[in-house]
Amino acid sequence: MTPTSTSPAPSASAVVPSSSSLISRVTPAHLVSGLITLTFVLAEWQFHLVDGPMRMVVALGGCVAVEWALGWAVLGRRVPLLSAWISGTSLTALVRPHGEALWPYVLGAILAIGSKYGLRYRGGHLWNPTNFAVCLLLLVAAPEISVLSDQWGNTWIVNAVVWAFGLLVVMRAGVLHITIAWVASFVVFAWMRATALDLSLAGELAPLTGPMYQLMAFFMMTDPKTTVSTRWGQVAVAIAIAAVEAGMRTGLSLGWDVLDPIAPAPALFALTVVGPTALILDRRRESAG
Repeated sequence: MTPTSTSPAPSASAVVPSSSSLISRVTPAHLVSGLITLTFVLAEWQFHLVDGPMRMVVALGGCVAVEWALGWAVLGRRVPLLSAWISGTSLTALVRPHGEALWPYVLGAILAIGSKYGLRYRGGHLWNPTNFAVCLLLLVAAPEISVLSDQWGNTWIVNAVVWAFGLLVVMRAGVLHITIAWVASFVVFAWMRATALDLSLAGELAPLTGPMYQLMAFFMMTDPKTTVSTRWGQVAVAIAIAAVEAGMRTGLSLGWDVLDPIAPAPALFALTVVGPTALILDRRRESAG
């Protein structure tokens, strides 16, 4: 009989994915999702912001349901739901209804995901979904909700964990320059404001130790769908957002009543104003070129 040839047995490396292969599959979106989930867990640990699981269920379920429905209705196909998870977790972490109300999460989900499909300009949406939803909720329902903007207390380890993971996320996504530009500008403007108004520099820098400003630095400002196309343009926009935020906080310190509606979250409102304006100009420039 003729010997039967056999194929060599697959090696262990062919059967078990290598660590480098697994790492390569981790996209910046996965890291952002991990960062926001981590921030949510830490916020719950420090502030016990979720009064029962229903808030997270409603926020996440609402974002996923709206994303799924609009994906089919507008695009005619199933869309990835990771963005909905990010928005739902962010809303749960940032929005704090007074009492046991759940409707802010339902409305927040509709506003966040709906803005991606309904508020578009030349092929893309203009606002980071969470940023848009939180700001609009604060404007239309301020007596009923607040936003988590406190510091992480005196627990330095919490800040260290968030900043270490946040820097990893923006480095992996290639947008570290945006975060650095914004944080550096924020520090400079805080020093200028503290000097001019005779305020405590530590107090002016304190927002950087809170979840809202950290999500702003690592997630909302660096959202690839809502950042301008050039590296120097991204740096310029980050500086502009810091400047507008500093102007808003200065006006609030001087008692300008007209700014009271944006008092809970000046950084988010600064991004809401500057970000879309920069995107429109950038997309017009690209079209003209």
